[in-house]
Amino acid sequence: MYIGSHVKFNEEQFLGAVKECLSYNANALMFYTGAPQNTRRSKIDNNLTKKALELMQENNICMENVIVHAPYIINLANKEKLESWNFSISFLKNELSRCEDLGVKYLVLHPGSSVNLSKEEGISNIIEALNYVVNDNNKCMILLETMAGKGSECGASLEEIKTILDGVNSKNIGICLDTCHLNDAGYELDNFDEFLDNFSKILDINLIKCIHVNDSKNICGSHKDRHENIGLGTLGFDTILKIVNNDKLKDVPKILETPYVNALENSKELLYPPYKFEIEMLRKGIFNDNLKEDIRNYYK
Repeated sequence: MYIGSHVKFNEEQFLGAVKECLSYNANALMFYTGAPQNTRRSKIDNNLTKKALELMQENNICMENVIVHAPYIINLANKEKLESWNFSISFLKNELSRCEDLGVKYLVLHPGSSVNLSKEEGISNIIEALNYVVNDNNKCMILLETMAGKGSECGASLEEIKTILDGVNSKNIGICLDTCHLNDAGYELDNFDEFLDNFSKILDINLIKCIHVNDSKNICGSHKDRHENIGLGTLGFDTILKIVNNDKLKDVPKILETPYVNALENSKELLYPPYKFEIEMLRKGIFNDNLKEDIRNYYK
């Protein structure tokens, strides 16, 4: 199983991300190359990248299992302010360039929100923008993430994702499934093979290059997008276990984006990463009834 989590891209950049990944006993990882809410970006340090690649090689982590997530401030769906839309395109190109400098092969992107425009206009804007960005010469592939359908989000249905992909001239583009988003968008995942069968009727299953593995705080079809720790949400441990062990997607990296755990009940002053414990649960196939307490005790 290729499984990991979101990790930090700190002062050690890619090297720090790989170190954090290894601390969770993971063999896959995902990070932002800077803060997701702003445009501040430090220059890629090639020496740190070289050390990261060496550490990955020592621990049998391949580049196909390294994912970068594009920042939230990119919105390709809304073109009401042309300057903002053009900025999103430019910034996305810059993120792709940074990925290529790092040697990363996949960049996950939220399709965008239409805001005051219709969904059809939003999808049309996404297609137009991606045709400025995506080409066959890109060494890093953009992966459109399946969304929960919160507000005016585009890409909450497989049909919307298909419309976008069909409109992009280059086929150098793929898909990232998000289990919480799929649930909140209204897809029943209890029988994941059935979901994949339906997926295959709409889209090529080989387009799936990454899976964000998250439980959900919400019932199916709620369109809310609130992640929960593995086994503590409405999807449940058994369903998630079947997803990460599905033979059809066995070579696809699975990335946890579950919430940090409060050091004290009902306190947010100190938060601990759950990933080491959630990865262990999924590898063993056994749910830990004391998940949060064990996390708290480990990091005390």
